Order: sequence, then C-alpha cells, then structure tokens
Amino acid sequence: MASFSSLVAIILSFIFLCSLAAANEVTVGGKSGDWKIPPSSSYSFTEWAQKARFKVGDFIVFRYEAGKDSVLQVTQEAYKSCNTTNPLANYTDGETKVKLDRSGPFYFISGVDGHCEKGQKLSLVVVSPRHEAISPAPSPVEFEDGPSVAPAPTSGSARLGGGFAAVLGLVLGLWAWF
Repeated sequence: MASFSSLVAIILSFIFLCSLAAANEVTVGGKSGDWKIPPSSSYSFTEWAQKARFKVGDFIVFRYEAGKDSVLQVTQEAYKSCNTTNPLANYTDGETKVKLDRSGPFYFISGVDGHCEKGQKLSLVVVSPRHEAISPAPSPVEFEDGPSVAPAPTSGSARLGGGFAAVLGLVLGLWAWF
C-alpha cells in the first residue's frame, strides 16, 4: 500500500511540475484586446506588455481584421522608425499567433502605413525559465535609446511562489516514497 501511495505522490508531483512549465497564450491588449490604433495617445501596447511576464514557449496572439491590417515582426531599428520595408515576418491572417521561442526583446508593428506612427506597435521582453524566478523581466524600453521606464513591480513571493510549490511537491513525493 505504501508503494502505491508513493507512486501516486510522485505522479502528482510530476504533473504539477509539468503544469508550471506549460506555455501561455496571451492576447495583445488583454482579454478585450484588438490589434488596432490605440484609442488615445495615453495607451501603449508596450506599457501593457510591461505588466505581463512572457517566458520562452509562450504565444502572443494578435486579433485584427484580415485584409485591413497586419502584424510585422521587425528589428529594434525598424520598430523605432516604424519602417515596414524589411520585416522579419509578415502576418495577415486576422488571428496571428507568434511563438516566443527565445529570451530577449521582440518588436512588432502594424503593416498599414501610418498606424505604427499612431501607436500601433509593441515591444516586449521574454525571460528565460531560469531567470523568471530570480528577477523581474527587464523593461522593453531598456533595449531602446530613450528614457527608461521601470518594469511593473513584482513581489518576491509571487516570483518564487511557483518554485517553492514545486519543491514542496517534490519533497512530499519523496517523503511518501520512504
């Protein structure tokens, strides 16, 4: 009986650890978000992104009207100047899902002339799994040549909570084993 409960504890610990590493899908602008010119000059997609934590393997989702707008993944220089001529990737399907496959900054702008200049642009930073529990993600603005904006505050308990729970689950699973 002890070996069966040990096996159950180990399996549950494994499932819990796997769920911590699961990728998220994040819609640009939040639940009601649309990829469009912001309604006011006070709204910024980049400021919205600073309040979220993106990790390697997550997906960023852009929703817009196909045929009337697009998403361009661009370099930092193209982002700053709203240059649409040589994008790294061009998406036009209306519901673009981009996998964030590496750590570091990502830059996106609208492919429609004049939209980027009116604020339809996004920069975000993806953290690697090992840095996620250690420190907050740097602000995307830190990768630009301009004034620095502080990243969204994150409490130490929120950052370390998942890691603590994973270790606790593992310890309890091993304890049940013996």
